[in-house]
Formats: sequence, C-alpha cells, structure tokens
Amino acid sequence: MRHIESFMRHLPEGIDAALITSPENRQYLTGMHSSAGVVVVTRNQSYFLIDFRYIEAARERVRGMEVVLLEKMQRQLSEIFARHGVERVGVEESFMSLSDFASYQKSFPTLEFVEKSGVSGVLSALRMRKDEGELRCIRQAQEITDAGFAHILDYICPGRTERDIALELEFFMRRMGSEGTAFDFIVVSGKNSSLPHGVPTGKAVEKGDFVTMDFGGVVDGYRSDMTRTVAVGEIDDEQRRVYDTTLSAQLAALSAIKAGESCAKIDKIARDIIDGAGYQGCFGHGLGHSVGLFIHEEPRLSPGCQAVLEPGVLMTVEPGIYLEGRFGVRIEDLVVVREDGAENLTKSPKKLIVL
Repeated sequence: MRHIESFMRHLPEGIDAALITSPENRQYLTGMHSSAGVVVVTRNQSYFLIDFRYIEAARERVRGMEVVLLEKMQRQLSEIFARHGVERVGVEESFMSLSDFASYQKSFPTLEFVEKSGVSGVLSALRMRKDEGELRCIRQAQEITDAGFAHILDYICPGRTERDIALELEFFMRRMGSEGTAFDFIVVSGKNSSLPHGVPTGKAVEKGDFVTMDFGGVVDGYRSDMTRTVAVGEIDDEQRRVYDTTLSAQLAALSAIKAGESCAKIDKIARDIIDGAGYQGCFGHGLGHSVGLFIHEEPRLSPGCQAVLEPGVLMTVEPGIYLEGRFGVRIEDLVVVREDGAENLTKSPKKLIVL
C-alpha cells in the first residue's frame, strides 16, 4: 500500500482534511524530495501542489494523488477545500511554526485550522515501521557507509586532522553514490573523543589516540547511521577496558532486541553493564533512536521511553563511555526489529582495530 493511502485511512477524527508542509512528511507521502510544495489530504482524495521547478518530475514520479501546478496557493487551496466541503483542517503540530499557523488562519477565515489535530502523531506512528522500499534505500545507504569505513582505515594516520578525515569520508561516500551526508559527520580524536557530539577540528591525530567516527549516507532521502572507534598506535589498559565494556554492552543489547520488548528495557541492559563496570554517569545519552527520512525519529532506546518495539522498526544501538577531558568510545550499529530478533544492517567489524 502506498503511504498516502495508509495515511488517508488513518486520518484523525474531527478534521475534514490535513495540510502537510514539512519536507520529511511531504516526501514520505509523495515519494519525492522537494524543497517546496504542499500536500492536502481529504477523506477521499489527496493533492500535491508543487511549483514549476518540480512539476515535470512530480508528474512522472508521484502516484496515488493528484499533482497540481502551484500558481496561486490561496485560490487553489480554497477550491480544493470547497470541492470537498472542508471546514476543519488539521496541521502538523510538531512542525508548523506559530507564524505559519496564524498566516493560514488569516488567509482562510471561514475555515478552522486545528493545531492539536493528531496529524503529526499519526504520521510519526506510520513512519516508525519501514516498508521494504524504505529498507532497500536504507540498506544501500548503509552499504555506502560500510564502504566508507573500510576506505578511511587506510587514510587515518598520525598527522591527519579530524577535519581531513571527515572530508575524506564525505567525498568518498558521495563518489560511491550517497546523495549527501545523513548529518554533520562527527570525527573526534584523543581528548576530543570524550565529546559525544564533538565537531571535527584542526586537531591532528596522535599516537595513542582513539578516533571516533559517527557518519552515514543518504539514498533517496533515507539515511544510515554508524559509529566506529579505532585506535592509532598503542593504547593503555584502561582504554582497552573502556572499549571492551562498550562493545559488551552493545552486543548484549543487540541480542535482546526483538518485537515486543520495551525500549527502556533494551537501554537498561546496556546501561547496567556500563554502570556495573564502574562507569556510572559516563553514558549520558540514550542507547539509540529510529532513523529514516530524518536522522532522529521515534521511538528511542532510552530510560524514559516505554514504547514497545514492533517488526519493521529501524533502530540504532550506540552505547558509549566518555571520560571527560581524556577520551571516549562509542560503537553504533543500525538494526531492523524482527519478530524473533534484530537484523543488523551494519557489516563493519567491531573488534578493536589498532592502526
């Protein structure tokens, strides 16, 4: 079933139509990336209003809804609303700004725009479970990401800067077919590796450093996400202990993932191992998150998330230990939840690599 048809079937009660303006939800429903455009979904018909820059591509690609050349938005939306007897319009409460909401109310004074319509919640729930078309794109993105890791191992050496490594990763992955970066790549080394979301700097890699790389590719708008930590030259016993503890926590969590388990329980499995090894308070973020058209989607593997994992949900599993001002380790895989376990899309090795 196309995404638009599924959304029409789950259109929240109490509204006659939904107005979709966010880029990710617009692409989810149309199957097409664009920097502009509006999707209107009524109980029995849907429309994609898009300007001249994209109209030819939209007519070729978009299925299951009427594609309309966007010329005069207010007039065209008024005609659609009148045609379907629309009185109450639901908007994406999680995305639409207050100024845009006020603008729509002003432009359509005879209509009621409902800010707490449940539209965002329905779309978020639908997007949690990836269909085979979505998974195909994410698999391809992860294959590019794995290839990037294999490539960068021959590039990392003392004297290379964090910024050099991040750029080399990005250029290689673009050459391999990635549409861009899934997010701003994290490449941190030495003391900087204690920063979970550190930014690549001009710091040069030194012997004895950990180098943590968090990166991902993009295929047809869908993203991958992977983290690996490698050592450059000889490291000390504590660094090895931190690495081994992080890996043990990740492997335990991976083995516990399956449909029906709660997100909080999976997080606790990894967190208990890290805390029990004497690193309580050094794992200050959630164990993972879903990924799709946006790099951080719902649900989350975290202590406060009571959501239950369902088949087809895509999750990262990324425990870390960060010793402030010294070093840090994070290891991250991307998995698909199945009825009896987790399908790991990440193929890069996790045994400690010493370059």
